[in-house]
Amino acid sequence: MFNKVILLGNLTKDVELKHLPSGMATCIISVATNRKTKKQDGSIHEETCFIDCKLFGRYAEIAKQYLMKGSRLHLEGRLTYETWTDQQGVKKSKHIIVCESLRLIDKIAQNSTQQTPQNNQGVMQGQMPPIDINEDEIPF
Repeated sequence: MFNKVILLGNLTKDVELKHLPSGMATCIISVATNRKTKKQDGSIHEETCFIDCKLFGRYAEIAKQYLMKGSRLHLEGRLTYETWTDQQGVKKSKHIIVCESLRLIDKIAQNSTQQTPQNNQGVMQGQMPPIDINEDEIPF
Protein backbone atom coordinates (compact mmCIF):
# COMPACT_ATOMS: atom_id res chain seq x y z
CA MET A 1 0.00 0.00 0.00
CA PHE A 2 1.05 3.57 -0.64
CA ASN A 3 0.25 6.52 1.64
CA LYS A 4 1.86 9.83 0.67
CA VAL A 5 0.55 13.37 0.91
CA ILE A 6 2.23 16.43 -0.62
CA LEU A 7 1.12 19.91 0.43
CA LEU A 8 2.10 23.40 -0.64
CA GLY A 9 0.46 26.06 1.45
CA ASN A 10 0.65 28.72 4.14
CA LEU A 11 0.98 28.30 7.89
CA THR A 12 -2.22 29.53 9.59
CA LYS A 13 -0.74 30.32 13.03
CA ASP A 14 2.60 30.53 14.82
CA VAL A 15 4.23 27.24 15.86
CA GLU A 16 3.76 26.07 19.47
CA LEU A 17 6.54 23.65 20.39
CA LYS A 18 5.91 20.94 23.00
CA HIS A 19 8.01 18.08 24.30
CA LEU A 20 6.96 14.46 24.76
CA PRO A 21 7.80 12.65 28.03
CA SER A 22 10.78 11.16 26.16
CA GLY A 23 12.09 14.70 25.57
CA MET A 24 11.42 14.67 21.81
CA ALA A 25 10.13 17.95 20.40
CA THR A 26 6.74 17.93 18.67
CA CYS A 27 4.23 20.38 17.29
CA ILE A 28 1.00 20.41 15.33
CA ILE A 29 0.76 23.00 12.61
CA SER A 30 -2.17 23.95 10.42
CA VAL A 31 -1.56 24.50 6.72
CA ALA A 32 -4.01 26.28 4.40
CA THR A 33 -4.03 25.26 0.74
CA ASN A 34 -6.01 27.05 -1.98
CA ARG A 35 -7.61 25.76 -5.14
CA LYS A 36 -9.16 27.97 -7.81
CA THR A 37 -11.77 26.64 -10.19
CA LYS A 38 -13.82 28.25 -12.92
CA LYS A 39 -17.59 27.90 -12.65
CA GLN A 40 -19.87 27.38 -15.67
CA ASP A 41 -20.80 31.07 -15.62
CA GLY A 42 -17.11 31.99 -15.96
CA SER A 43 -16.62 33.26 -12.41
CA ILE A 44 -13.66 32.10 -10.35
CA HIS A 45 -14.33 30.12 -7.18
CA GLU A 46 -11.56 29.77 -4.60
CA GLU A 47 -11.68 26.93 -2.12
CA THR A 48 -9.44 26.80 0.96
CA CYS A 49 -8.62 23.59 2.80
CA PHE A 50 -7.11 23.61 6.30
CA ILE A 51 -4.97 20.58 7.14
CA ASP A 52 -3.38 19.72 10.50
CA CYS A 53 0.16 18.35 10.30
CA LYS A 54 2.27 16.81 13.05
CA LEU A 55 6.04 17.34 13.19
CA PHE A 56 8.55 15.55 15.40
CA GLY A 57 12.17 15.97 16.48
CA ARG A 58 14.35 18.30 14.47
CA TYR A 59 11.52 19.20 12.07
CA ALA A 60 9.49 20.55 15.00
CA GLU A 61 12.45 22.53 16.34
CA ILE A 62 13.24 24.02 12.94
CA ALA A 63 9.57 24.89 12.37
CA LYS A 64 9.50 26.77 15.67
CA GLN A 65 12.71 28.60 14.81
CA TYR A 66 11.97 29.61 11.21
CA LEU A 67 8.21 29.50 10.57
CA MET A 68 5.58 32.05 11.50
CA LYS A 69 1.96 32.66 10.59
CA GLY A 70 1.71 33.13 6.82
CA SER A 71 4.97 31.32 5.98
CA ARG A 72 4.80 29.32 2.75
CA LEU A 73 5.95 25.75 3.05
CA HIS A 74 6.09 22.48 1.18
CA LEU A 75 5.71 19.29 3.15
CA GLU A 76 5.42 15.62 2.46
CA GLY A 77 4.11 13.02 4.82
CA ARG A 78 1.60 10.28 5.42
CA LEU A 79 -2.06 10.48 6.30
CA THR A 80 -3.06 9.02 9.67
CA TYR A 81 -6.35 8.76 11.54
CA GLU A 82 -6.32 9.73 15.22
CA THR A 83 -9.02 9.01 17.79
CA TRP A 84 -9.30 10.21 21.39
CA THR A 85 -11.82 10.80 24.16
CA ASP A 86 -12.29 14.37 25.35
CA GLN A 87 -12.81 15.45 28.99
CA GLN A 88 -16.59 14.95 28.74
CA GLY A 89 -16.10 11.36 27.56
CA VAL A 90 -17.04 12.06 23.95
CA LYS A 91 -15.08 10.12 21.35
CA LYS A 92 -13.48 12.33 18.71
CA SER A 93 -11.40 11.66 15.63
CA LYS A 94 -9.67 13.40 12.74
CA HIS A 95 -7.22 12.84 9.93
CA ILE A 96 -3.77 14.37 10.34
CA ILE A 97 -0.59 14.42 8.23
CA VAL A 98 2.58 13.11 9.90
CA CYS A 99 5.37 15.11 8.30
CA GLU A 100 8.33 13.24 6.80
CA SER A 101 9.85 16.12 4.80
CA LEU A 102 9.63 19.89 5.17
CA ARG A 103 10.85 22.78 2.99
CA LEU A 104 10.56 26.50 3.50
CA ILE A 105 9.41 28.30 0.36
CA ASP A 106 9.83 31.88 1.62
CA LYS A 107 13.18 33.41 2.40
CA ILE A 108 14.20 32.82 5.99
CA ALA A 109 13.73 35.99 8.04
CA GLN A 110 16.84 37.56 9.57
CA ASN A 111 16.57 37.08 13.33
CA SER A 112 18.17 39.82 15.43
CA THR A 113 19.67 37.31 17.88
CA GLN A 114 21.28 35.00 15.35
CA GLN A 115 22.49 34.92 11.77
CA THR A 116 20.51 32.68 9.41
CA PRO A 117 21.17 31.92 5.77
CA GLN A 118 19.28 34.12 3.31
CA ASN A 119 18.53 31.54 0.66
CA ASN A 120 15.43 31.02 -1.41
CA GLN A 121 14.71 27.58 -0.05
CA GLY A 122 15.51 26.25 3.42
CA VAL A 123 15.80 22.52 2.94
CA MET A 124 15.11 20.46 6.04
CA GLN A 125 15.05 16.89 4.89
CA GLY A 126 18.02 15.53 6.77
CA GLN A 127 19.89 15.41 3.47
CA MET A 128 23.26 16.83 2.62
CA PRO A 129 23.29 20.23 0.91
CA PRO A 130 24.14 20.23 -2.80
CA ILE A 131 27.84 19.77 -3.50
CA ASP A 132 29.58 21.81 -6.19
CA ILE A 133 31.67 19.30 -8.17
CA ASN A 134 33.78 20.03 -11.20
CA GLU A 135 32.70 17.52 -13.87
CA ASP A 136 36.33 17.17 -15.02
CA GLU A 137 37.15 15.58 -11.65
CA ILE A 138 34.60 12.75 -12.02
CA PRO A 139 36.49 9.54 -12.92
CA PHE A 140 33.78 8.00 -15.11
